[in-house]
Amino acid sequence: MTEQIAHPAASRPVRIGVQLAPQHATFPQLRDAVLRAEDLGVDAIFNWDHFYPLSEPLDAPHFEAWTVLAAMAEITERVEFGPLVNCNSYRNPDLQADMARTVDHISAGAAGTGRLIFGTGSGWAERDYDGYGYPFGTVGSRLDALAADLPRIRARWDELNPAPTRKIPILIGGQGERKTLRLVAQHADIWHTFATLEDLPRKIGVLHDWCAQEDRDPAEIELSSGFSIRRFGPLLEPDGPDRLYAQGVRLLIPALDGPDYDLSEIVPLLQWRDRANGTA
Repeated sequence: MTEQIAHPAASRPVRIGVQLAPQHATFPQLRDAVLRAEDLGVDAIFNWDHFYPLSEPLDAPHFEAWTVLAAMAEITERVEFGPLVNCNSYRNPDLQADMARTVDHISAGAAGTGRLIFGTGSGWAERDYDGYGYPFGTVGSRLDALAADLPRIRARWDELNPAPTRKIPILIGGQGERKTLRLVAQHADIWHTFATLEDLPRKIGVLHDWCAQEDRDPAEIELSSGFSIRRFGPLLEPDGPDRLYAQGVRLLIPALDGPDYDLSEIVPLLQWRDRANGTA
């Protein structure tokens, strides 16, 4: 049986991100939310990679992920940003690498160092696949494709001219124990999970088992938790942030929907971050 243990966080600081769903809003409203989030002090801003809204109304406005990310790269100055997560099925892996490298350069600005986080996963939204003509396959076949494509993405980054401005961090989203967590151990700088507070220690144990098999130090992998403030998630519990912190989670990413993107709900998390980091 896998030992239930906390993830080693060492001296990693707490970071607060926000996922701004690119649905139910005009682009000016989404752009305004990105700028407000950066001004508020979040550490990272994410969108998602879908072609249709994921919640009602399903025929509402929606925008494509990577073109939005290019705009985010240009209009922001400080925050890291990325897709939460890129769907590996929608684009050739070498093209994914080139797009990520390009957005990385757009975000570099005068500092010369890009800010893109390459969040990726195997895909799951069948409506996207059907509507845009991609073969849906199975959970297993999509994960096998991700396993084959991640080395190609990393190899393409080594070949591109100009190269990425930095080692682009790879975030892998998901919690499947046989395939996904093995990919995290092999490739990820960040593991993003929606595991419950009760299930998280066991999932961490499985990840550590894969790290041992892949000769990877689990402390190299930042642990990230995702949730929606309005709909579900561990941080609705008053002690949720502290319990996640105790398990080694250092990146917390609430999700907000348009058109309003009410960032006031993020303020208590930012205050908690500053207390946890000793910077309040």
